[in-house]
Amino acid sequence: MTNMAILISGRGTNMEALAGKCKSGELNANVAFVASDKADVLGLNKAKAMNLKTLVLPYDRGKVIAEAALDEELSKHSVDWIVLAGFMRILSSQFVARHSERVVNIHPSLLPAFPGTQAIKDAYEYGVKVTGVTVHLVDEMVDHGPILNQAEVRILDEDSLESLEAKIHEVEHDIYWRTLKDLFAGRYLRRGRRMIIEGSR
Repeated sequence: MTNMAILISGRGTNMEALAGKCKSGELNANVAFVASDKADVLGLNKAKAMNLKTLVLPYDRGKVIAEAALDEELSKHSVDWIVLAGFMRILSSQFVARHSERVVNIHPSLLPAFPGTQAIKDAYEYGVKVTGVTVHLVDEMVDHGPILNQAEVRILDEDSLESLEAKIHEVEHDIYWRTLKDLFAGRYLRRGRRMIIEGSR
């Protein structure tokens, strides 16, 4: 069974969805721990309510110390995959290199369009008719790594920013665990930047 660590910074809705799929057996994985860069976030309370081990990374002491603490926990719990679920810190290139192709992220746009922390708002205000969700491997650049999966979300004329955010989150909660299921099963083959699911055409 795959051992994963989930990193969060806020409400932890994706973490909660993933942990639920692990509990139901739909995702054959174990949540080794949930780590946050902040102590006072709702996501940690949700993780504790689900009886998951939690950890606050000491970013108040600097990125080097925080990532060293994270490395120690990853080693201690024999973590296979680091799953970013609304984690708002940029991991150092050194950390990413140490865990090359073992860090995965979900982003609320169709990358490479609308990278960054305000992707939903940026897409809405730009006036695009279609945005979506991207699951990708993490490399040394922000919102840049090879794309594993994407799903479209249409922006309707009657949508508000709030209703668009709700639609994005609903899609995130479905696409993330399904992508991780294939990823953890070793079904992805890499061809340059393209990530191909074995057996697909």
